[in-house]
Amino acid sequence: MPKPSLKAHAAIMPFSNSGVAAVDKALGILRLFNPQQPALSLAKIAELTGLYKSTILRLLESLAYAQLLFKNPDGQYILGPSIVRLYQSYQASNTFELIALAALRELTEITQESSAIHIRQGEHRLCLLRVNSSQALQDQIKVGDLLPMHQGAGGKVIQAFEGRKGKLFDQIRKAGVLALPSDRIQEISGISAPVFNDSGLLGALTLTMPTYRYNIKHTQIVKETAEKVSKLLSSQPA
Repeated sequence: MPKPSLKAHAAIMPFSNSGVAAVDKALGILRLFNPQQPALSLAKIAELTGLYKSTILRLLESLAYAQLLFKNPDGQYILGPSIVRLYQSYQASNTFELIALAALRELTEITQESSAIHIRQGEHRLCLLRVNSSQALQDQIKVGDLLPMHQGAGGKVIQAFEGRKGKLFDQIRKAGVLALPSDRIQEISGISAPVFNDSGLLGALTLTMPTYRYNIKHTQIVKETAEKVSKLLSSQPA
């Protein structure tokens, strides 16, 4: 039997011209499943993709091993439990971003200074989320930037709540917040507090500003904002 034409099915199942071909085809198979067709037979997958059945069977075996697909007793394939776990992770990350960004925007609006959330990435801290101040003078950190863990209020807060020993870190844990003028850079100051979720420490919420605008009175609102984010994240359903 001749192989079905890929061209005939291009509108239904386009494949990438770059990347790893086998991975792209496996992901293409997963994309076939939807509420209107929750179960698919080998013949139907071949019809929709234009792939040889022998190729599809190898891909299905890999997907089944990862529990992304299961084969029903009637021979049809359905999505597996790993899809649920991935969706739960997607929901959790989206929920975190919505909660955290809303809190950062409110904090920046009240203080008129830039706010961000940093998480540990190896020996550095990563700027995961950020809301910039509308004022002309501000630090130039962007989402995705890596900063030293040993400098800056955010880095010290993360280390403190990871359990690092020392007088400074004991004080940070006791206060639940750190106000630190001119540490990482002389011209930039920061106020930071820890953020937690159900799994423990997530990172640090930090307010930064030029040192000449440093205001110790912002300490309380930074702490309260971090506590609010932690409470909301910890109350999310699993």
